[in-house]
Amino acid sequence: MITPFNIQTVTTNDHLVIPDGQIKPGLSLTHWECLGKYIVEHRPQVIVNIGDFWDMPSLGAYESSSSKGVSRYSIQKDFDAGNKAMDIIMEHIGKVAGYSPRLEFCIGNHEERIERAIKADCTLEGVIGYQKLNLDGWTVRDFLKPVTIDGVTYAHYFYNPMSGRPISGTIDNMLKQIGYSFTQGHRQEFLHGRRDLNNGNSIYGLVAGAFYTHNEEYKGHQANHHWRGIVHKHDVKAGQYDIETVSLSRLLRKYK
Repeated sequence: MITPFNIQTVTTNDHLVIPDGQIKPGLSLTHWECLGKYIVEHRPQVIVNIGDFWDMPSLGAYESSSSKGVSRYSIQKDFDAGNKAMDIIMEHIGKVAGYSPRLEFCIGNHEERIERAIKADCTLEGVIGYQKLNLDGWTVRDFLKPVTIDGVTYAHYFYNPMSGRPISGTIDNMLKQIGYSFTQGHRQEFLHGRRDLNNGNSIYGLVAGAFYTHNEEYKGHQANHHWRGIVHKHDVKAGQYDIETVSLSRLLRKYK
């Protein structure tokens, strides 16, 4: 006897995922205005900023060395650039009476440059820190500390517990290694996949690591043509969801 497909009506949430912003001084913030308008129109119940919102280029040297002498003026400009974009988002959210989405911020490796700089140069302690990031209203998750919402686990990226290296490769490979529904940023590309398990459940993997209009010089001429945009998950329950991608170009066409 063939069992009929079971369709249930359940109460679910929708999640808006904001990929890596890589905000640095001198860049246009128009797309952040457009994102704010999108949020006002669609009012997602959960908003997850996956990290690397602040690029913090002035602190890049501290990732690989203990170099000192970085201009504190430049550091403040890095903070200000991201803070201005965050102000835009929060101002739009605040325009909607009674709208109070769950706001989750996953610290990325670029924000973590702040902590690395303090460890490398003790004179920066108390001068810089995460308190300089305009994250009022957000629940802030430590770098690579996962948070699970409606069965989907979020982090800036996921790593092999034996080696500490980021799990990479195809989305199928990542699903196999991670073993549960996950969403991350970090990689400047878009990958999405589903794996059906033999217990009747399914897990979903998502890599979405770019929401910016500029090109990164380090990627060169051939590697800056990756997907950019936001991801809106609908009917999120037990790690499963319907996915809607909103490309950066479509967002700009509609809301600019």
